[in-house]
Amino acid sequence: MIVVAEELDPEGLSMLRESGYPYLYEPRLALSRKDLLATLPSATALIVRNRVVVDEELLDLAPQLRVVGRLGTGLDNVDQRALERRHIPLIHAPALNARAVAEYVLAALFHFSRNLTKAAQGGSRIELGGFELEGKTIGLIGLGEIGLRVASLTRSLGMHVVGYDPNRRPWEAAVELTGVVLKPLEAVLGEAHFVSLHAPLTPETRGLVDKGFLERMREGAYLVNTSRGALVDHGALAKALQSGHLAGAILDVTDPEPLPDDHPLRKLQNCVITPHVAGLTKEAQARISRKVIQGVLEVIGVPIR
Repeated sequence: MIVVAEELDPEGLSMLRESGYPYLYEPRLALSRKDLLATLPSATALIVRNRVVVDEELLDLAPQLRVVGRLGTGLDNVDQRALERRHIPLIHAPALNARAVAEYVLAALFHFSRNLTKAAQGGSRIELGGFELEGKTIGLIGLGEIGLRVASLTRSLGMHVVGYDPNRRPWEAAVELTGVVLKPLEAVLGEAHFVSLHAPLTPETRGLVDKGFLERMREGAYLVNTSRGALVDHGALAKALQSGHLAGAILDVTDPEPLPDDHPLRKLQNCVITPHVAGLTKEAQARISRKVIQGVLEVIGVPIR
């Protein structure tokens, strides 16, 4: 049986139905570890997003498991070494939601520069005019597929693009073609009017955006996080926004997720928090579902009709 423990795009569900292979589609399992574990003894495949933690405990209770599917890009909720020890393949969809996330970052930049909701509420026309993005500098922390796409899109707006990624080199084709100027982190933070986070969550990047990081950002800058909530010290960010050192922030990811209603960031008008939707366009979800379901069915030997 294929256990789908989190939300799946209708196209993916259709593929499962047409396969004729038994499956259980129950997104609420992501909210109850106990109920999820109870389904595993008969599971030959498990499909998750980012809520279910696939760890040793879970795998020990799934003796028939032959494959795990991850609907998305990040893998920090999956113990890949535990899967490797059991020779269980992992099917995921890196980069298939990259365009969606990159366009979300553009939307965030336009929100900062031309806040239409605020303008529609009225007030001084001069003060509500906003500012232009052309000529401004965006700093990208992490230059994977999403970061590079943001670079291309923002360069098309006439923005200057600087980036920090210790794993990238200036002569790489991807860096040259997107026009990113690689610089040390200190220089990126000091120059950028906007800082957009695109780094994976690792022991080294956890808490990267702390008090010191925020203080090194130029005064009046903006922060966008579509990566992982744990990259950011939310308490330090709240203080930077309250003091006016940062002009604003848009967070699509938080730690924990969702952020409690009484958290200081929830009370700030210059902080917008969305519920992890950057990569959830209809098109991206269809692409991801097709890839993951197809991969899972191939592993368990089910012909795709």
